[in-house]
Amino acid sequence: MTTTPKGLTAIFQPRSIAVVGASSNPNKTGGRPVHMLIKHGFAGHIWPVNPNATEIQGLPAFATLDSLTGVPDLILVAVPGAGAVAVLEKAAEMGVPAAIVLSAGFAESGPEGLALQSRVTEIAAQSGMRIVGPNCLGAIGVRERAIGTFSIALEQEMPRVGGISIVSQSGNIGSAALRLLGESGAGLARFVATGNEADVQAADAIEWLADDDETRVILCCLETCRDAGRLTAALDRARAAGKPVIALKIGVSEAGQQAAMSHTGGLAGSDRVYDAVFARHGAVRVHSLEELAQVGAAAEAKGTRRIGSQPSVAVIAASGGFGVMMADAAAANGLAVNPLGEAARRRINTALPLASATNPIDATAQMSADPDILGELLDAVMEDEANSTLCLMLALSMEIPRLRSVFTAALAEVTRRHPDRTLVACVSGPADAVQELSNLGVVCFPTIDAAMAGIAALGRMEAIAQETRARLPEITPAELDADACRNEATARATLARTGLPFAQDITATTADEAARAAESMGSAMAMKILSPDIQHKSDIGGVELGVIGAEAARAAFDRIIAAAAEHAPKAAIDGVLISPMTSGGTELILGTTTDPTFGPVVMVGLGGIFAEIFEDTSLRLAPVSRAEAAEMLRELRAFPLLDGARGRAPADLEVLEQAIVDLSIFAARHADEVAEIDINPLLARPKGQGAIALDALIIPTVTPRQESAE
Repeated sequence: MTTTPKGLTAIFQPRSIAVVGASSNPNKTGGRPVHMLIKHGFAGHIWPVNPNATEIQGLPAFATLDSLTGVPDLILVAVPGAGAVAVLEKAAEMGVPAAIVLSAGFAESGPEGLALQSRVTEIAAQSGMRIVGPNCLGAIGVRERAIGTFSIALEQEMPRVGGISIVSQSGNIGSAALRLLGESGAGLARFVATGNEADVQAADAIEWLADDDETRVILCCLETCRDAGRLTAALDRARAAGKPVIALKIGVSEAGQQAAMSHTGGLAGSDRVYDAVFARHGAVRVHSLEELAQVGAAAEAKGTRRIGSQPSVAVIAASGGFGVMMADAAAANGLAVNPLGEAARRRINTALPLASATNPIDATAQMSADPDILGELLDAVMEDEANSTLCLMLALSMEIPRLRSVFTAALAEVTRRHPDRTLVACVSGPADAVQELSNLGVVCFPTIDAAMAGIAALGRMEAIAQETRARLPEITPAELDADACRNEATARATLARTGLPFAQDITATTADEAARAAESMGSAMAMKILSPDIQHKSDIGGVELGVIGAEAARAAFDRIIAAAAEHAPKAAIDGVLISPMTSGGTELILGTTTDPTFGPVVMVGLGGIFAEIFEDTSLRLAPVSRAEAAEMLRELRAFPLLDGARGRAPADLEVLEQAIVDLSIFAARHADEVAEIDINPLLARPKGQGAIALDALIIPTVTPRQESAE
């Protein structure tokens, strides 16, 4: 019997916690949670379970779970392997709602461990008990002081109560993020490290946190995704609830992906596909642990202050050099540095006659002489509409008591007078000073680069909150034509029926048919071998271009067939494909591939002979909306070629967008049968002339049965 799984409330907000495998030694896995629950003042019941003790760390100990005085909300399991499974079976029998398996020795350790982990999954499914882990660092509910972890990050003190929650598959990375947040002065609501994810996945935690009143911002560290539907639904839930998700995906290199597989027993997906997933489902991606913590802390400090969905920055520094560096970093992160308005410039020059009132603003050391002068400078910029955000370089100022008092006094007044505007400071310490500024609503970053990257990330959050999601086409699965993947001619015919634009083509099986095709076309032709067994046609002499007239076509046909017989004697030959030569326009590549986790994705990029050289492509999950197709084209570095750069005729973008949409729908409709589609080149022609596809390949999915037969 399978029971509907319970929520995660008992994990984060338990009223009673049993520690199975509890130890009197606070340095052991089974001893540390007991020690920290006592030390940090958990108000609920703490029940140590150990058959070899009557007292543990001053608390009465119990020999077994069923000897407890009640049914705990949460059990922490610190006994290894088969012993842990036996504990979970007993807990399920008792009706315990949640468990955290801290111990290792499961899927990460080999076949025997994998079998044990499979049993853990069965227990969760059959009982409805939610199980975090195994091989995990556990969970924390900060306000409740509910400590279900042995993390050393809580050794000295509890995190400050705040609105940030952390979801991490890696315990140590999550623990490091927790520590970095503490150092920045940010507050924490929840923490969970999901480990091997026999039951509770990172996606489940995100979904629960989306409805959690304590959580305002969700930080997520992923090594892999075990269930695409659960993850995307959770991200959608968080977006709908107005909870920004900031995601760090690790395992992006080949070596990193191999490490992720051995560490978690999961498969790391294509990194660019994760970009597409996060973009579609409203998560903001960061690329380092430090950035994860910094942007998370900034999002909490910013609160409801606006930064703009396309932020621009007014930069203030006491040094011209710092101002230049800040402007450079802004540009590198796609942030505009707009000139100030005339009124703002006059106010700055009145307050600080020696200041440079351009943007970046070189305010000289005068700006820290008096809080009123600094306040006037900041007010002038905050009231100017030229830029959405003000970024102030504080350098070492907060470490000097006199300067600290000037800045905090001025910033307190300015943030009070402008409660809806975002003020960012570059400041690295001391910690209490950063905390003081954060409490005022100043968003703090330790470096210039971090500040500008952070402003860009906060802007993306605002854009996500404001955007109206494009309606995706509804897809009904359908069977693929039996011969669709056989050769280029069948692939072209199949794709043409979906609306994709292909040039006229004729299949010739004899030299005479080739001659008649030449007469009917009356123009220069391209002739290519047709075979299900030959993909790289030109490599074997299977392509002839610029063929004109019947006799030339007859001779070209004979040469192509002879070349195929010589270089691919075992290949099945279906004939020769003949189509008119086409020139002019920009060559693109359009195609799909199938990600093992997220399914079909569609790609467009600079094509022809440059496809593999420049690797200028844009990617989305299939199917895509018309708006997403337009975004894909505009993301290409080569987009100016399509948009009429240097006097070129603009391409027919509407036709290109529709081609992307049509191919994405086809890929989604035949997701179980098609592994890959390659249209290269797709010729983008001037507006009014449309586009034309010159080559096509459909690669079918190889089933496990087919693979084993090979």
